[in-house]
Amino acid sequence: MEIAKSLTKTASFAKEIRKKTLYTIGKLGVGHIGGALSIVELLALLYDQEMRIDPKNPTWEDRDMLVLSKGHAGPALYATLALKGFFPLSELDTLNQGGTNLPSHCDRTKTVGIDMSTGSLGQGLSAACGLALAHKVDKKKNLVFAIIGDGESQEGQNWEAAMFAAHYRLDNLIAFTDYNKMQIDGMTDQIMGLGDVEGKWRTFGWYTQRVDGHDLEAMSGAIANAKGQKGQPSMIILDTIKGKGAAFCEGKVTNHNMNFDMAVANEAIAQLG
Repeated sequence: MEIAKSLTKTASFAKEIRKKTLYTIGKLGVGHIGGALSIVELLALLYDQEMRIDPKNPTWEDRDMLVLSKGHAGPALYATLALKGFFPLSELDTLNQGGTNLPSHCDRTKTVGIDMSTGSLGQGLSAACGLALAHKVDKKKNLVFAIIGDGESQEGQNWEAAMFAAHYRLDNLIAFTDYNKMQIDGMTDQIMGLGDVEGKWRTFGWYTQRVDGHDLEAMSGAIANAKGQKGQPSMIILDTIKGKGAAFCEGKVTNHNMNFDMAVANEAIAQLG
């Protein structure tokens, strides 16, 4: 009963993140809406239940960290952080404008609560490995979470990082692949298919699971399994829908970075209830 109640609360949090993400990009008039909406449930679960964080002390040394390698999905993370109280919700109005603390892609030197600057795709997992190894060296219990895209999984640096993490037995690293099957130029399978993506990660020495990336209960169980693993890093492949929850862009190849105004955003927000 308590678990169900907790997940219901997190589902409500996810809905608010989705609304604020739509609002933030709609107010600007253009942005990476598709890949932001596909990770909303994951962000809600991480920041509402799974990560040790303190919004009043964002640089707390014992906090868990998130590396959003697909840094263009920053607006969803900004909405999450604002709703958790890391900074005022009013800052969402400044997305990607002159002098903003919320640039288009994540920047740890500007945004309170961002643990790693990202956006150069293919590099975030390496940064997460470095953080996880540093925690191991320092004998700290901090966990490092990382989110990579399926498009950027075509880049070789990810697989160098995969070997590194397995070699150094980084069991304090839990990564997620946002497998929404699309990237900027089209369908991932048409551009460079990932093939047996689960088998690849297992072969590289990772504890690998695959679940519905919009199912909070399934993801919660997968994260619990990952936290229980010893001696190897974890990869959770999330089957997601790019643009999830917004009819005007859901599942459309054109949604990677698209123009839409507040009228469109407000209609999508109203449909969410």
